[in-house]
Amino acid sequence: MRETLAEWRPAVDEAIADLVPREIDDEHLETFFGEPTYEYDPAGIQRALSDPLWELLDRGGKRWRAVLFLVFVEGFGEDPEEYLHYACIPEILHNGTIIVDDVEDEATKRRGEPALHHIYDQDVALNAGNAMYFLPLKVLTQTQADLPAEQRLAAYEMLMDELNRTHLGQGMDIYWHNEHEVDITTDQYLEMCACKTGCLGRIVARLAAILTDQPADVEQSLATYAELTAVAFQIGDDILDVENSLGRAGDFGKEFGNDVREGKKTLLVIHALAESDPETAERLREILSADENTEDDILEALAILEETDSVEYARERALDIAATACAELDDLPLDDETDRKLREFTEFVIDRDV
Repeated sequence: MRETLAEWRPAVDEAIADLVPREIDDEHLETFFGEPTYEYDPAGIQRALSDPLWELLDRGGKRWRAVLFLVFVEGFGEDPEEYLHYACIPEILHNGTIIVDDVEDEATKRRGEPALHHIYDQDVALNAGNAMYFLPLKVLTQTQADLPAEQRLAAYEMLMDELNRTHLGQGMDIYWHNEHEVDITTDQYLEMCACKTGCLGRIVARLAAILTDQPADVEQSLATYAELTAVAFQIGDDILDVENSLGRAGDFGKEFGNDVREGKKTLLVIHALAESDPETAERLREILSADENTEDDILEALAILEETDSVEYARERALDIAATACAELDDLPLDDETDRKLREFTEFVIDRDV
């Protein structure tokens, strides 16, 4: 799957550049947004929109959501080249959520460099991130001639449903690490993941199914596969944060002890709290709820996660969820090569080291 990701990434970036050029000018603005009532300011829009997006994209990222969409499309017998502009939809949405999340989490780093709100300030970052929720919808508007009205409406309705659910997940996550005394269950955590991360996976799958005119049962099975794979990805992300902080992963691109600093209630933390004696559990809560932590505090919290075998517990849960995801592929009308790629991808999201 790494080869598939590397193969498609340049083409995905080129398609994104058609939607949001690196250099904004009047011609693009009038073509894309319509004639101005008075006069656009290309330089201002460049600084407020295009620069932040490409600053983030140029730092890396695997574009796996866009590539997974193309793999689905090809698996349904269509030419993925003809669907590249649609692949921009989940990718731009994802990057918009990253920018907004980093402001909300007061993150310092993203992909190894300062989070965008530290470069462009919060107002620009938030506006750019929010714009990225809406810009991809223009893809559906611009391709009206290529897309029957019924499919276009189905795509719009799907995006509205899933984006609303995405914000439910983000809302839960924010509340949990702001309200430090709250205790959450494993199922509540997994639901948060299914909403916050899983909905973008569902968008990828459902968009591919809608645009290639698949029946409802195929769309649902594909969406379940993608959602569960995304949940496994999120758990893998939580594991990587710990392993990176302990020096056991690659360059994860985030601050040391990032999740501990933010007071995140991850699956590892939920397990550690349940498995620790009352005094240790209280100490872990105290570290997570602190406004600031020393490096020693973070190492102490990480040690508690280690002593309770919470990393291995989370890894096993991720593997179980991944196996359930792959079971959804069994009855889908996909060729053997696509089936292989998807199963490899599900393994990749857990076993990756960055």
